[in-house]
Amino acid sequence: MTEQQSEQIRIVDAPAAQRFEARVDGALAGFADYRDADGVRTFPHTEIDPAFGGRGIGSQLVDEALRTTVAAGLRIRPLCSFVRARVDADEFAPHVV
Repeated sequence: MTEQQSEQIRIVDAPAAQRFEARVDGALAGFADYRDADGVRTFPHTEIDPAFGGRGIGSQLVDEALRTTVAAGLRIRPLCSFVRARVDADEFAPHVV
């Protein structure tokens, strides 16, 4: 019998670095950069370390970043193609500039 271990994935806002970070068991797995100005949060770039690819971490990262942005009352400017693809969801579309 094989024992499966589940990964601990945490999405955290790192405002000093102006990015949301995805951490897997404490290790940095990826990030979504942002810039805030005039009530708009612009997402220029998202990156997932290839060692963590294919696990849906990027989707979790961006979804949490977008939910946090909306909850803060900010609009979304998706310059990053990955973020642009995620904002098409009904949940986020009304908040896009």
